[in-house]
Amino acid sequence: MAGSTTAERGERQQKSSGRPPARRLRVRRLRTIIILAVVLVFLSAGTVGLLYGSQWLRVESVSVSGTRVLTPEQVREAADVPVGSPLISVDTDAIEARLLRKLPRIDAVDVARSWPDGIGLKVTERTPVLLVQKGGNFVEVDDEGVRFATVSEAPKGVPVLELTLSPPDSRAASLRRFGEARLVREAVRVAGDIPAAVARATRSVKVRSYDDISLELQGGRTVAWGSSEKGAAKARTLAALMKATPDARHFDVSVPTAPASAGS
Repeated sequence: MAGSTTAERGERQQKSSGRPPARRLRVRRLRTIIILAVVLVFLSAGTVGLLYGSQWLRVESVSVSGTRVLTPEQVREAADVPVGSPLISVDTDAIEARLLRKLPRIDAVDVARSWPDGIGLKVTERTPVLLVQKGGNFVEVDDEGVRFATVSEAPKGVPVLELTLSPPDSRAASLRRFGEARLVREAVRVAGDIPAAVARATRSVKVRSYDDISLELQGGRTVAWGSSEKGAAKARTLAALMKATPDARHFDVSVPTAPASAGS
């Protein structure tokens, strides 16, 4: 109509121009999100297909490191890694569990994928701090008191544990109160606290009772250690005492604040 106002003409122009700018922006954003989602789905499907279906990403080698007594072949056999399987599908936790179960000498193991086609086994073996003689063999005991292996020859530098609980009344009292396993753990604690220089010369750790543990050193020297308590203080005291009286044959650090030495 000829009498239409300027405002009415502007409203008709806005309606004829299509969607408002804000709505058009929302539509474009939604379209972009949908396209990206579709692309991601295809990329994910392709990645999964590559990881599981590719002949290039399958287990072909198993490397072993960290062994000292065990051989890499023993570790590989116990690990039973599924060679030929897709690397992504290998259950590393199951491999770790098998190794710890089959090879008690292993204290810890790190199982890792080595892309594109390998599995790496990094082994940490237990270290014996004591030996328990069993017939003609020796049972290795680590610093946690775990008996992890039986060997025919005693490893050099590892003392033998001697449970000489006597006299009979003392033996019975100690066993009733603490039990043999506890007394062995106490001996292990003592062995772990012995100064390195002394440990190399220690032939045996003798346990007569909970608070009567002694060391027999090379050359017939002996150390009265007492209980396993205050082990660090006793170790420091023993090192100082042996330095101050190098010709002594008997040392007593059962009370580290009042040590004694005797013999020459």
